[in-house]
Amino acid sequence: MEKTLYLSDLDGTLLRSDRTLSAYTCRVIGRLAERGVCFSYATARSIETARKVTEGIRVSLPVIVHNGAFIADSATGETLWSRLFSAQEAQAVFSAFTERGLVPLVYAMIGGRPRFSYLTARCSAAQRAFVASRMDDGRAREISSLAAALDGDVYYFACIFEEEGALLAVKKELEGRFCCLYSRDIYTGAPWLEVMPAGVSKASAARVLREMLGCTKLVCFGDAVN
Repeated sequence: MEKTLYLSDLDGTLLRSDRTLSAYTCRVIGRLAERGVCFSYATARSIETARKVTEGIRVSLPVIVHNGAFIADSATGETLWSRLFSAQEAQAVFSAFTERGLVPLVYAMIGGRPRFSYLTARCSAAQRAFVASRMDDGRAREISSLAAALDGDVYYFACIFEEEGALLAVKKELEGRFCCLYSRDIYTGAPWLEVMPAGVSKASAARVLREMLGCTKLVCFGDAVN
């Protein structure tokens, strides 16, 4: 018997423009869950912020976060599958940014916890605003020098910078060796560059999750290239 996994993006797809779920969406997904439909989501968000904006729905299945770098338990936040950079790869990506005067947010597992490191003095206004919006979930880690930026097991880089030329130069250097996603934030319009290990994407993680759940078919909903 064919079993289908339905997988939705969050921002720009399941969420409204104010980053909330409508009551209608919550009711529909609740009815689907009651009928045993396999429904989950795939997002660029972390598990912490994803769980916060999806509090109105019951997602009992694992979820895909950080653009496919992690599959996590939706209830506990426990990591079920992940792809990390090697130390050499992380250094290569970080250097591509710093050589152009940019300091990205660096996401890593440190002491068994997901953290992101930032250097306030080298953050753009848009990047500082992003950090401020994430200060209440325990992941923010302010550092005082570049030497501490690559602590832990790194899995994701994100840089928000108003001048897109520098971001595109980094993308040009790294694409082909790593997964690079350039876009504009759907809420602020600020240019973003995200860099993940080679082969990491929502698509590759979706195939892993489909296998984990024993599904034979995959139906996806989303609004952007990632």
